Amino acid sequence: MRWASQPPPRVLGMRNRILRVLANGKWNGRATGSAPQGACGQRPGRSSTVCVLALLLCSASALRLAEAAARVPYTIKWTSTGKGTINSTLKMTSQLAALRTSAPVGPFGLIARARGDLKRLQTVLDSFGYYDGKITITIDGVSLGSAGLGKALTALPKGKRAHVRITPVLGPLFHIGRIEIEGTLPKGMKGALGLATGAPAVASDVLAAGARLQRRLQDAGYALATVAKPVAYEEPAQHVLNLTFRVHSGPRVRIGSIRIQGLRHVRKALVIRQLPLHTGELYDTASVEKARQDLLRLALFSNVTVRRGAPDRRGRVPLTFHLKESKRFAVGVSAAYSSDLGGSSGVHWSDRNVLGAGQRLDVSATAIDLGGTVSTGVGYDARVGYAIPDFHRRDQTLGFSVTALRQTLEAYTQNGEMARARLTRRLSRDWTASAGAGYEHEFIIQQDRNYTYNLLSIPLAARFNSTDLSSPLLDPTHGFKISLRAAPTLSSSVSGQQWFVILQGSIATYFDLHRLLPSDPPGRTVLAARLLAGVAEGASQFSLPPDQRFYAGGSGTVRGYAYQSVGPQFANGYPEGGTSMQAVNLELRQRIGTTWGAVLFADGGGVAAGSESVYRVGVGIGVLYYTSIGPIRLDVAVPTRPLRNGGSFQVYIGLGQAF
Repeated sequence: MRWASQPPPRVLGMRNRILRVLANGKWNGRATGSAPQGACGQRPGRSSTVCVLALLLCSASALRLAEAAARVPYTIKWTSTGKGTINSTLKMTSQLAALRTSAPVGPFGLIARARGDLKRLQTVLDSFGYYDGKITITIDGVSLGSAGLGKALTALPKGKRAHVRITPVLGPLFHIGRIEIEGTLPKGMKGALGLATGAPAVASDVLAAGARLQRRLQDAGYALATVAKPVAYEEPAQHVLNLTFRVHSGPRVRIGSIRIQGLRHVRKALVIRQLPLHTGELYDTASVEKARQDLLRLALFSNVTVRRGAPDRRGRVPLTFHLKESKRFAVGVSAAYSSDLGGSSGVHWSDRNVLGAGQRLDVSATAIDLGGTVSTGVGYDARVGYAIPDFHRRDQTLGFSVTALRQTLEAYTQNGEMARARLTRRLSRDWTASAGAGYEHEFIIQQDRNYTYNLLSIPLAARFNSTDLSSPLLDPTHGFKISLRAAPTLSSSVSGQQWFVILQGSIATYFDLHRLLPSDPPGRTVLAARLLAGVAEGASQFSLPPDQRFYAGGSGTVRGYAYQSVGPQFANGYPEGGTSMQAVNLELRQRIGTTWGAVLFADGGGVAAGSESVYRVGVGIGVLYYTSIGPIRLDVAVPTRPLRNGGSFQVYIGLGQAF
């Protein structure tokens, strides 16, 4: 906000005054080289100016050395305002608090830092609507304006701490008075401000109101509309803040020509198909931003910007999309570890634009089951995938994949080859659906018996995601993730053919505790919960192929128990697998600083086969280190009721959150 009167000038400490002289070449309004007698016995002029500057530099250096030799450690005691959000904001804004341990200062540096906090903290009170509030800071009970404060701090014995006390007094809460609009505003648009007379005059709400009005105008076709920052007029006696918004609506315009710039290897036709904009349509800022986001979602461009030109004679605004293509080829490595499955290590290669229209080729090879407690040998997972975007319509992708897989587990050993085709359509911002067909040939050994299966399936899926994240490796703080899958399958083996359907579902939700505890910064403390369930219909336990049965235990279901160990077991303790599974996961995620985090979690789940069911609970803690691509997470979990051959704890290391 802009005030009708200017705030008082900031008081500068001696050290800042010296630095100001060096920057401006003036001291008390007199030029440093304008004295009648030159410094150092020189004649007035350039040389005397140099000498004066040299003396000032020496003085500044001496001052820094003196302060370095007499650092003043200090403590801070805050007087509560009675409002948690204001208290926490004051502490986060204070330089006295932020630099107390990381940047020690001398006596006069401490005074200057405290004086700087006076203005900073006063601004915090103003931003919450307490414009008559007052900040008082004392050091060892002495006010900052006392002439003897610097001398008293200099005389402190070495190692003795100074005691800083910060006392904020809120005073009366100001409310919004008159709300006036200067300029022409279309009918019915004033309500877009979202402000009402009598509401608390919180600065962030007032500023957001102006931005909201400008966005509403632009969404209604007034592409050139501007709303200046409001001018605030204070009436101290009534504790009221009157506001004036200066608005320039401009003409209502439509979209003119649409230009595409920056393409090198991507075909222009693909970009045009992705744009939900057409020449002649009413200009809508939200639609333009959606078009920009849709282009980024293709993963073909590292940056997309939109430039709006001046309206032409017909009142149409030209738009220019400038695209920066991502690197076409990408190579990466992956690694993970859990004490039950052991390590995994792989490499993948991608071509993001095979034929110029966003066709994607992915090739990966991963070594799995490296030394885990439930693995009996080394396995592999090799895949080739190909995807065609915009297949016959926008937001629809056709994908193919071929996989070769070997798993060596206590439950079974599997060697298989799979081929799948899947059509995926984006139904809305949050919903996607897919349907496909798959064939799998597999050879499985379980309990020293050999099985060969040929499986034909029709996998169907629907997914909902309202977490508003661009990458699955980022931390969700709100919203839901829902996944529903059904796979009608025809199994053919030496024992005959059988139809069955595998049904699976999961729902995960995230709750930011900032909504309950405003003093806790947004995104720092999050509760996460997930529910999993699955059932096989049309087949009994042992008529299902072993890899189609349900298992629990491990990082994906019940941590603390070895992979696949929760459920019915053979006489030797190896997993049988079941016809249904349920699991629930609860986590408390806490961000610590900028690069670290911690997690407390509890999992419960079980597997049933006929009348037999086994249910177990595991608990644990985790540590996270945040990187530019996502958090590296280490979890340690223990079972509340250990199973035979299950181990006393499990360790999991991977990239990203558990769910």
